[in-house]
Amino acid sequence: MDSNSSSLFSLAHHLLTYGLDGSPIYADQFTRLNRDVYEQAVELYNTCGATVEEEAELCLGLLVAFAATIYDNGSKQQYVQNVLDRSWEVLPKLSPSLLKVRLLTYCYSEFYDESLAKEAHVIISTWNKEELTLEQAEAIEELKGVEENQYPWEEVEE
Repeated sequence: MDSNSSSLFSLAHHLLTYGLDGSPIYADQFTRLNRDVYEQAVELYNTCGATVEEEAELCLGLLVAFAATIYDNGSKQQYVQNVLDRSWEVLPKLSPSLLKVRLLTYCYSEFYDESLAKEAHVIISTWNKEELTLEQAEAIEELKGVEENQYPWEEVEE
């Protein structure tokens, strides 16, 4: 992964999972982390990857960052839509991989097009279930979580 894209993805992923391990959440750290992720995403927003993989990594990092942050300068939804448009361009060019599964998952989490989840499942079905890497296992859980809870910020009455 390009170092800036990798750093953004790692920071945003940390923000998404902050406190899930049972450790306490401190408001000042949470606020600082949110600000850092959002500022880095805005800074990288107008950059493009030199290769298909770098562009996909950048799109993934941006989608995760915008999903994770509470900040919005009034243009956040436009940023997300533009990153989705870039993702639609790069997805068909990506070989089946962990990167593609993650990008499909985050695009699905914004758009809920079942074909995206289906394509991710096709790739996942080729993985050896007995020898999953930590990243593959996380990607499977991320997809499962999005599929099971398409409305994470709303209370759904049954």
